[in-house]
Amino acid sequence: MAAARRPAAPARPPAPAAVLCGVGGWVPPREVTNAELSRRLDTSDEWIRSRTGIRERRMINPGEATSDLAVEAGRLALKSSGEADADAVVLATTTPDRPCPGTAPEVAHRLGLTGAAAFDVSAVCTGFLYALAAGQGLIAAGTARRVLVIAADAFTTIIDPADRGTAVIFADGAGAVVLRAGGPDEPGALGRVVLGSDGERAELIQVPAGGSRQRSTGRPAPARDHYFQMRGRETFRQAVGHMSAASRAAVADAGWRLADVDRVVAHQANARILAAVADELELAEDRLLSNIAHVGNTGGASIPLLLAQAQEGLPSVSGGRLAAGDRLLLTAFGAGLAWGATALLWPDLPG
Repeated sequence: MAAARRPAAPARPPAPAAVLCGVGGWVPPREVTNAELSRRLDTSDEWIRSRTGIRERRMINPGEATSDLAVEAGRLALKSSGEADADAVVLATTTPDRPCPGTAPEVAHRLGLTGAAAFDVSAVCTGFLYALAAGQGLIAAGTARRVLVIAADAFTTIIDPADRGTAVIFADGAGAVVLRAGGPDEPGALGRVVLGSDGERAELIQVPAGGSRQRSTGRPAPARDHYFQMRGRETFRQAVGHMSAASRAAVADAGWRLADVDRVVAHQANARILAAVADELELAEDRLLSNIAHVGNTGGASIPLLLAQAQEGLPSVSGGRLAAGDRLLLTAFGAGLAWGATALLWPDLPG
């Protein structure tokens, strides 16, 4: 007698897409101009502008921390989304309030999200895209229906104030987005987040001291090793190459051509890198959104902060205001080395 067949398992419904439904950005009120830096560094306003495109940047006050920035940006993003709730908080940062514990649980608590899943992501200037992918995964797995993704950095706390090469570039700020479960064809639905890394070149961008490798020696580190260090020329070459390659992959995954992209929202490393990426992708520079002239390089926060300011239509953003239906390309590169890119159709959000 033939064995009875098992009934076929019911087909699983497709995993929900992660849909961007809110955005917010925050910079501290303290403004540091090129003129102020020139009074204590061997530099000038013309030198800084010509090499970085930066006129001014924002800096936290003594006693403030990354969590303060993250809470402000997160609050604005939740307000933009129309709901004050989220099931998870993912915080991308290079400058946590303390080495242990993570900063995200405190941020969640201060936002009234106590009990929500909350964790930090460390991918430096590419941190927002890695955090975005983590939020997307939480939604696809059914672990969360709404995820608050924040990127916040108080970069000035790890910069040598006497180092002209970094002190004129890096600044403090935060940006955030809210993701909700939705359909893949909705405006705001994220495509695949293209991610990559190359740890062989970790020494190009690093803070050498303070981790287990240095601490395990039992010897004090030179003072300079506690500060952020970057080998500029090689970093420039790696940034342009990897951001361009990741951008091409993300655009292809979206079924677009590069010519279809309305706005490029790139990590605000410096003006020269942005121009080189646009040239490599054969995109007119007027498609690049940029706020680096007024806020500097805010690390992982730069992409969501730029999105928030462009959505608001601030005059400090060059490249125009975001509009519903714009085809956006997001791309970043940072220490690790790590890089990433993704594409999405910008949703209709309150301005």
